Amino acid sequence: MKPRHLRLALIAGGLAGVSAASALVLNALNSNVAFFYTPTQISAGEAPKDRAFRVGGLVKPGSVRREQMTVHFVVTDTAQEIPVHYTGILPDLFREGKGTVVQGRLAGDRFAASEVLAKHDENYMPPEAQHAVDQAHKKGARP
Repeated sequence: MKPRHLRLALIAGGLAGVSAASALVLNALNSNVAFFYTPTQISAGEAPKDRAFRVGGLVKPGSVRREQMTVHFVVTDTAQEIPVHYTGILPDLFREGKGTVVQGRLAGDRFAASEVLAKHDENYMPPEAQHAVDQAHKKGARP
């Protein structure tokens, strides 16, 4: 084999190896990414039906209902609401009227949460959830 052909074969092999490694990394990242949606976006049908994602907003006051280890509550962005059910132990800071982000999948007209995150102090709300609440207030303020 001529040195030129050997060099081309090494370059082609290196490109194939880099391409395969890139494909594996992108596939792993894609399967672990959970996008954020608001209750308004979910009601508009923008959320994926077949994969996990996050929804955030405020826990609607008076909506928390406990049945042994399963908790049912409603997340709202003040414009739309989505019912959520979660089986497990809630964070200590989970409260009605406070900000939360839940991760899971749509199960019919409900959201089946696999993880519930709560704010960490009186003034904190995840930036995505705060933006969603602000947008909903702006839309609700219009005539």
